[in-house]
Amino acid sequence: MNNELKEKLIAKAEKMGVVDIVSFTIDQIEFDSRTLLNCMFGCEDWGNGNTCPSRPGSLKPWEYRKMFEEYSWGLIIHAYDKKLSQEISYELEQLAFKEGYYFAFSLSDCALCSECAGFNDESCRFPKQARPAFHSVGIDVFKTVRKFDLPIETLEEEINEEQNWYSAVFIK
Repeated sequence: MNNELKEKLIAKAEKMGVVDIVSFTIDQIEFDSRTLLNCMFGCEDWGNGNTCPSRPGSLKPWEYRKMFEEYSWGLIIHAYDKKLSQEISYELEQLAFKEGYYFAFSLSDCALCSECAGFNDESCRFPKQARPAFHSVGIDVFKTVRKFDLPIETLEEEINEEQNWYSAVFIK
């Protein structure tokens, strides 16, 4: 883990308004292919979203796992706003890339558009920025973030409760 890069990334995230940011090593990430079941049978985006695991050509969770296990460390970003979480992780990915970590890759629940173009059978409007969510690549978000004592609970009523949004940047 490059501590100088880590400190740069953390400083950037703090400047952008992150609630919490923690570093991880790849062995701390909890992979579980069952996340795909929640996507298939519990998400209205299934079959529509451009970052959804149902999109044509999408890898399966076990294929993603093989790729993500090539990374050695990264940062988990916690925000109360979905779009901010995505903006921070993408900016950190770009900063790491510019610092020579050309395989840096972020994960976030996409919030670039108010409605995904995929719902209208259109291609992604922002294909260079859109990223898949943790769960859509086979990562158990709950088990992973709880390892770091970060808050996460299932919501009883989405509209009335504060939400915790998580994204991450993975670095080789």
